[in-house]
Amino acid sequence: MNNISSIVNFNKHPIDDINYIKKCNSLIKDNSLLVLDSFLTEQSLDIILKEATSLEDKAFYCEQKHTVLLNKQSSEIDQDDPLNKLMTSDKGCVPHDLLDINSDLNLLYHSSIFKNFIKSVLSLEDIFPYVDNLSSINLNYYQKGQQLGWHFDNASFAITLMVQASPTGGEFEYITEGRNSNKNYIDKKLISNIISGDKKVNKLAVSDGTLILFYGRNYLHRVTPVESNTPRILITLNYNEESNVELSKNARLTFFGRTT
Repeated sequence: MNNISSIVNFNKHPIDDINYIKKCNSLIKDNSLLVLDSFLTEQSLDIILKEATSLEDKAFYCEQKHTVLLNKQSSEIDQDDPLNKLMTSDKGCVPHDLLDINSDLNLLYHSSIFKNFIKSVLSLEDIFPYVDNLSSINLNYYQKGQQLGWHFDNASFAITLMVQASPTGGEFEYITEGRNSNKNYIDKKLISNIISGDKKVNKLAVSDGTLILFYGRNYLHRVTPVESNTPRILITLNYNEESNVELSKNARLTFFGRTT
């Protein structure tokens, strides 16, 4: 039974069709990035945006200083080292447990059709939700001046839904080179040039209702500061390749201001 037919724009994105799945798998293998614009139906986008807007005052805001590898700055390493320079990331976050259990986001996240699509496109054996009640679906709010600093992800893949793009600023920028985590290789000179603004980067304009799959562990990326009074609202759909995984208590406290 397809319980997400009113959520996903199947006319444009038939995510239950094997040929479409193979096409998406090929695209992300070639580009390390898959952008599916108008993934949501207009009706579902409106419903999700209304829920996100209604929860905005419950968002927990935090500012983090981190290196591109998401570490703290080390006093034992030169502060000018590109792997030790501090980046700034600040945003608000609403955790999973505040979403309506029957919301479109919950239906999509737990849908077998959607999960099979994700597994097949990313060539994964299986995917699982977080076992804690906060971390599986997160609503992220970037207010004026807020940003996501340059970094590599710890997770091997990221899945996001753009609900409300910022009219100005809040652009997704990235490069598809510079690191191979499997071989413990990293191009420090390239990263230094990116951070200093001396090298051109890829820019991605993301419209409302767009689903993005991205391999962020090996590709440096950021979100530029939001310049408008309209917040940038982005949903992250977080899965694990192993079962019974929970986000660490320290991370939950950092991002949500609580652990349960």
